[in-house]
Amino acid sequence: MMAASSQTGAAAVPLLGVRGLTKHFPVGHALFGGAALVRALDGIDFDVQIGETLGIVGESGCGKSTAARLVMQLMPPTSGSIMFDGKVVGSAQLPLKEFRRQVQMVFQDSYASLNPRLTVEGSIAFGPQVHGASARDALALAHDILSRVGLDPSRFAGRYPHELSGGQRQRVNIARALAFQPKLMILDEAVSALDKSVEAQVLNLLLDLKDDFGLTYVFISHDLDVVRFISDRVLVMYLGRVAEIGPAKRVLGAARHPYSQALLASVPTMDPGRRTAEAPLTGDPPNPINPPSGCRFHPRCRIAEEVCHIREPLLTDQGGEHSVACHAAVAGSGHTAAGRDCAAVRPK
Repeated sequence: MMAASSQTGAAAVPLLGVRGLTKHFPVGHALFGGAALVRALDGIDFDVQIGETLGIVGESGCGKSTAARLVMQLMPPTSGSIMFDGKVVGSAQLPLKEFRRQVQMVFQDSYASLNPRLTVEGSIAFGPQVHGASARDALALAHDILSRVGLDPSRFAGRYPHELSGGQRQRVNIARALAFQPKLMILDEAVSALDKSVEAQVLNLLLDLKDDFGLTYVFISHDLDVVRFISDRVLVMYLGRVAEIGPAKRVLGAARHPYSQALLASVPTMDPGRRTAEAPLTGDPPNPINPPSGCRFHPRCRIAEEVCHIREPLLTDQGGEHSVACHAAVAGSGHTAAGRDCAAVRPK
């Protein structure tokens, strides 16, 4: 596999800007009136620069896919704002129809994402036709894009989804997204259901398409090796909040947050010298209906102290565009390890 492309040059205005994005789902009724809330996403901020790939990682239930669906406006946020290319999404300047043409999403389930009654060429041509293209032009575009994603139109254009393998279906989903000529693609576990050999092919395809079409990616995955390969920057999420964000080499090579370090230590290895005698991360994430006070990670953190129980850490700049939400990483926070490397701190 090739190395991840780096097109992250500084931009005055990010392609995508998310501020205070929050999503609370009401569930049942609380004992003394009002509904209990699942805090799926609890005020996250991040930017995506033109031409970069932002990888988003974290355990199941941390809010990765919720964030993607909110950015795509597939569900309304509880609060927060989304800016695209300097414009507020859903405003008169950028109506949702225009926004969704410029931002496309590829989902994990390649079969459920396709209409079983439409042929491959019909699925790809449908979107451009909705946006005003003639049937002839839309079919010509579908055939061209099929070739670009490695599927021969003479063999695949007339097939139905059930006649394709999982890797072929995911290529069709990618082609369907490209038919809109988007600026940003959100890939939500887009390769996690594929065999490893097919996964490698699709990842290389995504990198080639990124260069060919001038794309920007938000790449969501639980596989840190895949994220390391494809991402320019990495955002680590925990229980609806951002734990750490920064360049991929820094976050995945010298993580500062204990949660990020635990995730990295959990990656399987064939090196017998790197075996661990105990699990780097134990227990389940807390209930998002009633998250812990202070730092949400403190019930599972090996270096948690009193300040972690009381005060929620802010996402603090560590230099080099690397930010961490951990008291142990911030001088003067009240944590005894403040300002030192979290990995070197012994648990109490």
